Amino acid sequence: MPSLSEKLKSLGVQIGAQNVSPSKSSNPYTIEKALNGHSLETRFGETFVIEENYPAEYRHGRGALFNNAPYRVLAQWAQDKRIQSNSKDKFVYLDTETTGLSGGSGTYAFLIGVGRFEGDNFHLAQFFMRDPIEEPAQLYALEEFLAPCNAIVTYNGKSFDIPLLNSRFTFHGWQSPFDNLAHVDLLHLSRRLWRNRLSSRTLGNIEVQILGAHRNEQDVPGWMIPQMYFDYLRNGDARPLKKVIYHNSMDILSLSALFHHTADLLSEPTSSTVDNKIDLIAMASLFEDLGEIERALKLYLYIVDTQDSQYPGISDDLLIQAITSLALIFKRQGEFKLAIELWEKAAELRDINSHIELAKYYEHKSKKYDQAIEWTGNAINLINTDEYNLYKFRYWKPELEYRLSRLLRKQKRAN
Repeated sequence: MPSLSEKLKSLGVQIGAQNVSPSKSSNPYTIEKALNGHSLETRFGETFVIEENYPAEYRHGRGALFNNAPYRVLAQWAQDKRIQSNSKDKFVYLDTETTGLSGGSGTYAFLIGVGRFEGDNFHLAQFFMRDPIEEPAQLYALEEFLAPCNAIVTYNGKSFDIPLLNSRFTFHGWQSPFDNLAHVDLLHLSRRLWRNRLSSRTLGNIEVQILGAHRNEQDVPGWMIPQMYFDYLRNGDARPLKKVIYHNSMDILSLSALFHHTADLLSEPTSSTVDNKIDLIAMASLFEDLGEIERALKLYLYIVDTQDSQYPGISDDLLIQAITSLALIFKRQGEFKLAIELWEKAAELRDINSHIELAKYYEHKSKKYDQAIEWTGNAINLINTDEYNLYKFRYWKPELEYRLSRLLRKQKRAN
C-alpha cells in the first residue's frame, strides 16, 4: 500500500514544508462548514477539533459511561497498581483513524479521538488533521488534553494506536506523552472474557452483543476510512467525513462504557448484569490465572451448584472445564473427597481426563487397584465408542492400555 507521503506527492501536496499555513480549498464544503468544530490555536499553529460533552446519565446502549465499580481486577490484569487507585478523571479513552492499517513511518493518524471525565460530564474531543502540515499542532493539542491523566484505555491500542502515535512524536523529536501512562487494552481482555460465546470480538461486535449499543446509518466500515481521507485531501469535500467523525466518536463512547461494564462484571461476577453462564466460566478462569484462587473457587462452585436454574445452558465441554478446574483447585488444597465428587460428575459427561484423575487417585493415594482398574477400563470403553474422536482415540489408547497393564501387575502383586 502506498505511504501517505507517496499519496500526497501524487496529489501535488508539498511534503516537509515548515511554517506554511494549511491550503485553503475552493470547495464550498470545507471541514469548517461540514462539521460542527473549530480551529484551535497552538504554539505550533492551528489544528481542527470537534468537541462534545455527554452528561452523567447518558447511556451507551445498556452501558453507562461511568459507574462506581472498583478497578482492582483491571489493575491486576494490566499489571499496574496506579489503575486501582485512580479516580474517573485520571483515565483517557483513545482511538485513532489513520491513513492505513499497517502502521509504519508512512502512516498518519489524521483523526485522534479522546475522551475523559471532567466533573460529571464526559468530554469527547476529536483532533482532525485538515492538512499534513498541521500534524505538530494536532499532536501538541493532544498532549495538552492528556495532561491531567495517568492512564489510557484503548482497544488494540498496545499493538496499533499507541505505537503509531509514539512514532509520530518521535518523528518530530518529541518525547511521547504515552511513555508514563498506565495502559488498559480492552481487546485482549475482551478476547479472554467472551471468546467462548462470541466468534468476533471486534469493538463493533462487543458494542452490540455486550453493551447493547447499535450504530445508525451514519456509520462507515473501518476499512473505508483511509480512502475517504485521501478523497478529502484531493477534492476538499468534507461532507463524507461526517461518517468518520461519527464512527470515531462511537468508538470512544464504547471504550468508556465497556471499561466500566467490565470493571462491574469483575467486581460482582454473580450480579444481575451477567446474563450468560459462559461468561462466569471465563471470569473464574481469569481469576485463577491472576492468582485470585479463592474468588475463582467460589465462582466455580456457584457455576456448578446453580446448574441451569439461573442462566442459559452451556455446552458439555464448557461445563467440564468448570468442573475439572474446580476439582484441580480442591486437589491442590488436599481436598480429595470434594475433588473425587467433581471428577465423577465430569466422568458422567464423558471426560477422559476425569477418568484418569480417578484412576490416579485410587492407584497412588488409596491403593485401591480394583477401582483404579475399573476407571481405566471405563476410559478405554469410552474411547472405543464409534462417536469418539479418532485423533483422541490414537492419543489416549496407548497410554490407557499401558496404565491398565501396570495396574493389573500391581493388583497381582498385592494379592
